[in-house]
Formats: sequence, C-alpha cells, structure tokens
Amino acid sequence: MATDLSRRAFLIGGASALSLAALGSVGAAAGVIPVPRKLRNRFADLGPDGVIPSSPAGQIRLERVRSAARGREVGLWTAVPAGLGDGAGLPVCLILHGGSATTANYTDFSFANFLTSAVQHGVPPFVLAGADGGLSRWEGDGGRDDPMTMLTEEMPAWCKARGYDASRLAAYGWSMGGYGSLRLAERNPGLLRAVSALSPAVSPGDRVFADVAKLDASRTGLWCGRSDPFFPAVQELAGLIKPHPAVAAWAKGAHQRVYWNRITPAAFSLIGHGLA
Repeated sequence: MATDLSRRAFLIGGASALSLAALGSVGAAAGVIPVPRKLRNRFADLGPDGVIPSSPAGQIRLERVRSAARGREVGLWTAVPAGLGDGAGLPVCLILHGGSATTANYTDFSFANFLTSAVQHGVPPFVLAGADGGLSRWEGDGGRDDPMTMLTEEMPAWCKARGYDASRLAAYGWSMGGYGSLRLAERNPGLLRAVSALSPAVSPGDRVFADVAKLDASRTGLWCGRSDPFFPAVQELAGLIKPHPAVAAWAKGAHQRVYWNRITPAAFSLIGHGLA
C-alpha cells in the first residue's frame, strides 16, 4: 500500500521529490516534470532534448463525447497524418495520457506532427485517438468510473463512426498511461497489435507485474530514461516479459516530455508496423 500511495503521489501531485505540485501552469501544460535544483547532480546528464518534427499536422479534431462507462463527458482527440484526408480505413493507435495531462494537451504535444513525420519516413499510416481517462491509472474506481471499458467498448465505436478501422488497434501511453496501456493489453489479450509504453509508472507487486505473463512479448515495447524514478521497476518488468520485449530501450533521460519527444518516433514505428 505504501508503495502504491507514493507512486500515486508522484503521478498526481503528492509529496514526492518530483511532485507535480512543483509544476507551474506552463510546465503542467507541457507535461514536463522539472528537475529541482537540489536533485540536479542526479540528473546531470539527461541526453539531448527530443526535437519536434517540422512535418505538418494533418486533420486534428478535439470533441466532447458522452462516456457511459465513465459517467461523464470526456474529450475525444483524433489525428490523421497529413495528406491522408479524413483517415478513412486507417487503423487506430489509442493514446493513454499521463497523470498531468488530458486530451486538451495533445495538440500542443505535437503528436500529429510526429505522426505525419513517421509516415513520411516509411511507417505504415495509422490514426491517433485518445479520450480522457481521469486519474485512476486507467483501471477505474471499481464503480461508475470505468475508463478501461471506455477503451475497449466505446473507443472502437467512436473510431468506427469516424471512418477508422477499429478492428486494428494499438496503444501508446506514457507514465500513468504507460501503465494503462500495459494493463489494457493484459486484460484484453489479442486486442492490441502493438503497445508502446513510455516510462510506464509501474512497481513490483502492482497489477502489471502480477499479470505480466499475459503480455505478448512480440508486440510490446518499453522505453525509459535511466534517471527516471521508475527505471529500476521498468527494467525489472522487461526481464519478466518472455522471451523478451520487442523493444526494451534505456537511454539518458528523466520523466520529462523532452525525453518522450526523443523516443516517440521509435514508439510510433513499432505501432505502425504492428498495425500493418
């Protein structure tokens, strides 16, 4: 219980060393956890910042839809690669946000630009679709708020209604959303053709670890910065995915968007080829 509470504090603004309470409005919008001055020696070498591609965004929509599974209206964000019209017939990558973000941030995070760039570099095309999942780590509260059912039942219907091929699904998530994407794969074997989990907020003993045998190693990619507080747990998790994950990539970096920007091209490549 103590471990779970400390992780939750890290994710949504409790009393951790990298508390989201330290975020200003700009930092929160950017999805970045700044490094406190007293910890900078630990994070002395974070590697280069990821570069947002100059590729144009294609069709982007941010709508409000009613989620019966969550008992509320949620944001629904979709993006199609530039040059591919409204994305009719394209497969779908679900985006699961971290604890400091919502779909209102997705355009500013330049996901649509990364998507077009991936396609321009030869990745088979797909569309992105994300809905607001709240702060329950995508597991739900055991009652009325059930984001996992929203992902498995409502999101495919919403995507199909917009002309996308909802029979081919993948998932991309970071931090809390990385945890959620792995749980989505574990709870629904065969649903996802690829999973890209960036700095997933996991720890030994949680549900991701308990059900790790349900993950399809050939479809699972893990990325984490070596200066990320979750790195030891993510590395341990990778060792339990047999025979080995499709990607298990560790590099200089922390729990920050500039690191996630750096690895998103590789994560989107795994998604695109998995969906194809």
